[in-house]
Amino acid sequence: MRLNVMNRSVKIILFVALAAVLAVAPVVNSQDVATGSATATVLTALAVTSTAALVFGNVFQGVSATIANINAAAGVYSITGQASAVISIYMALPEFVALADGSDKMTISFSSTDASVDTLGGGVPTGMVATSGYQNIDPHNFPAASNIGSGGTTSIYLGGKIYPTIDQAAGAYTGDIVLTVAYTGT
Repeated sequence: MRLNVMNRSVKIILFVALAAVLAVAPVVNSQDVATGSATATVLTALAVTSTAALVFGNVFQGVSATIANINAAAGVYSITGQASAVISIYMALPEFVALADGSDKMTISFSSTDASVDTLGGGVPTGMVATSGYQNIDPHNFPAASNIGSGGTTSIYLGGKIYPTIDQAAGAYTGDIVLTVAYTGT
């Protein structure tokens, strides 16, 4: 009888253990797997070129000189890149132009209407028309929504004004104008 009680105890323990295992066993459902992909297309790199200097030509002491942004002597910058992409434009403009040896300086200024952005990318300031971009804008603050033209090229035309003093030293004066252009990602 002792063996019977023991068998019964073993059976009860086994039954309880099996019930416990079944109670905590996860329910298995069918499974499926999908594989997707990540893609990206790198767009055309930007290229910025200064194609013509802002040329004031010969000036007299004490007589200021002005060049309009749609004048043949305007500075010209060419931007090529992804057609119709939005870009940011920043121009670092000098306050002075100087002799090569730095011995004399002449004031140069840029008004709020001294730049134009030609999205047709013609590259000729005198050919700019109102429908080909933004005319007479501030070179210190280009429009945030500037873009590369639909042909992949945009031109910037820059005018300005110099102020020779009455005792300005004779010679060739120069100053750096630095154009920085970047895609905005929009």
